Amino acid sequence: MSPFWPDRRVLVTGGSGFLGRQVVAKLLERGADVIAPRSAAYDLTVPGAAEAMLADHRPSLVVHLAARVGGIGFNLVEPAHLYLDNLLMGTYVIEAGRSSASVDKTILVGTVCSYPKFTPVPFRETSLWDGYPEETNAPYGIAKKAHLVHAQVNQAQYGQRFSYLIPTNLYGPGDKFHPSVSHVIPALIKKCVDAVETGEDKIDVWGTGTASREYLYVEDAAEAIVLAAELHEGIEPINLGTDREVTIRETVETVARLVGFEGELRWDPTKPDGQPRRRVDASRAEQLLGWRAQTPFDEGLRRTLAWYLANRAEAERPPG
Repeated sequence: MSPFWPDRRVLVTGGSGFLGRQVVAKLLERGADVIAPRSAAYDLTVPGAAEAMLADHRPSLVVHLAARVGGIGFNLVEPAHLYLDNLLMGTYVIEAGRSSASVDKTILVGTVCSYPKFTPVPFRETSLWDGYPEETNAPYGIAKKAHLVHAQVNQAQYGQRFSYLIPTNLYGPGDKFHPSVSHVIPALIKKCVDAVETGEDKIDVWGTGTASREYLYVEDAAEAIVLAAELHEGIEPINLGTDREVTIRETVETVARLVGFEGELRWDPTKPDGQPRRRVDASRAEQLLGWRAQTPFDEGLRRTLAWYLANRAEAERPPG
């Protein structure tokens, strides 16, 4: 175990969320003193809440994971909330960290949705500013990219210390399966499980199936975040990915096979595909953090399916 962590106080915003729970668990394993305040105690979209949170708990490290997130449908229905809430939360946390006497470094987590719609594959961090994000994800992606700019100017002017990570599409145990906010993998697992249980012989799937994604198991992402907190300081973004690109069609067929659904997959090309392709170059993470993703896609899906079947009520809980 690294001597860096014992008795070091770390505050994780969003620590009860999908990614946050994995990060908190890894920090506790390393011996850190971890605080994970709930949004009911500190609404980070409200001025002064972030300052009060840091004054109350006096952490030396802040890992900012609190976010409002959802799949393509949620992005289409609530783009204003996705933009403003995420922008404000990150902005207030960054500024509170700057003015805090205790905070030594802030770790920010961005999104692959920040990349331009037609970024050359694999996405390299140098391409982040080469165009506008895919339209359905743009409000969220731009809000998260604004945090990178904020970190860069604060480091330049005030010497504030940061690490900024960009994970690809996360999946795994603890994900959100409620239809109003679920991303592609939990949405597909729920559809297939429901179809098997009700005897349906077909399911409807959004888009054409030709778009691709790069899926990152949540525990692998959490390990990278903890490594960055310990080992890295800088305002250059760091991609986190697996170097495996999977089409949506392959994703659906794999989930259906694992669940045991043998019916028809009906594609609806009137629904958006989202960004045409996604795969990142994660070589910077290996160079700076010594990190590589460890979990094969099929194995990660099996673990996710097993968790969902064992935790249906929690997984399908409505947001809010």
